[in-house]
Amino acid sequence: MRWITREGPNIDRIACPWLIRKFVDKEAEFFYVPYSEVVAKAKEIEAIPFDIPNVEFMHYNEQSTFHYIVKNTALMILLS
Repeated sequence: MRWITREGPNIDRIACPWLIRKFVDKEAEFFYVPYSEVVAKAKEIEAIPFDIPNVEFMHYNEQSTFHYIVKNTALMILLS
């Protein structure tokens, strides 16, 4: 699985890849591109965008992207 987000260090952009590799996909690849290129590049390389507005894996109210992934990962584990 490929994942993509905006470049530059940030708690979510550091913690989310760790979480994904540890609990979601051990073979995950991560790409960091300028903010304005994330959505287009995601389509081009068939990657899942995260930690940017208006994508599934983003901040929701007071919850960070990390928390959203934890919640969804727990649900996927329970359903499998």
